[in-house]
Amino acid sequence: MKEELITPCGMNCGVCVSYLAMKNDLNKKGFKRVYCEGCLPRGKNCLHMGDRCQVLGKGLVRFCYECKDFPCKRLKALDKRYSTKYHMSMIENLKAIREHGLESFLKKEAAKWTCPDCGNTICCHNGLCMSCKLDTLRQNKKYR
Repeated sequence: MKEELITPCGMNCGVCVSYLAMKNDLNKKGFKRVYCEGCLPRGKNCLHMGDRCQVLGKGLVRFCYECKDFPCKRLKALDKRYSTKYHMSMIENLKAIREHGLESFLKKEAAKWTCPDCGNTICCHNGLCMSCKLDTLRQNKKYR
């Protein structure tokens, strides 16, 4: 897990389907995915929040927990969607970073999202390893 892949809103771009599709070059393997190298590497503060939040838009904080309004209404809505659909919480991620530091958070993320079969990364959006579970991805459209 890389520090530059942790966005201000608490998303770990390293476990995102669009990032993993790019990293594993899935389009060359017969998939049609939009690639993304991550919010910060693309020069975006945060895909989910950056264009709607002046504090992030101006680059005044590295992480949303540094804001006096943490967690704001927008972050709560994003967190609810991700907690419900993908069983991950941006707010919990941010609290872990604030309380234990980014290095500790990255280690826990690596342990949480490492495929036990091949050692590559599991996708938070579909729960599949984009290296060794491509047949499952091809066969079941719900994972796409």
